[in-house]
Amino acid sequence: MTGDARPLRADARRNRARILEAAETVLARDGTSASMRAVAHEARVGLGTIYRHFPDQEALYHAVIVEGVLRLLAEAETLPADAGEAFFGFLGRVVAGARRRRTPADLLTAAGADPKAGTAEAARGMRNVIERLLLAAQESGAVRPDLRMPELLALLSAACLAAERDQWSDDLLGRALALLFDGLRPRG
Repeated sequence: MTGDARPLRADARRNRARILEAAETVLARDGTSASMRAVAHEARVGLGTIYRHFPDQEALYHAVIVEGVLRLLAEAETLPADAGEAFFGFLGRVVAGARRRRTPADLLTAAGADPKAGTAEAARGMRNVIERLLLAAQESGAVRPDLRMPELLALLSAACLAAERDQWSDDLLGRALALLFDGLRPRG
């Protein structure tokens, strides 16, 4: 949607999607030195096209963060029927995704912006999905019954922050998640 609430034309939607994909690629490659010009080049659009969709870098980086969360939420709709497998699989995707989201959050923070600003709806959606998965996994016996959302979110946040800041390798990610998930399973 545009600022005046009119739906985007099909070509404008495609351009916006290409810009977001390009921004994610450029941010992963260039880090804090990423420029709008590099994003435009990667997306094969002009700078004016980017600025029609995103008034500044901050708006673009916010959109990259929100888009990542929305992708995770869409994946939640295709999780396996097994409640334990769905719960642990989704949490694993969240932590793995944190490795890619580092740069936009860092750039927003460096610019004095709050990386969470404008993401409240996506955050609510994420919390709702995690809570739904937790309750189903507990009901199925795959997750310990004394685990509550505040503890789960604290552990998940810590794992995401570590994966994000230290850029965990795939091997470390797998081992760390295996240990964390063992602690979430029922005792005995």
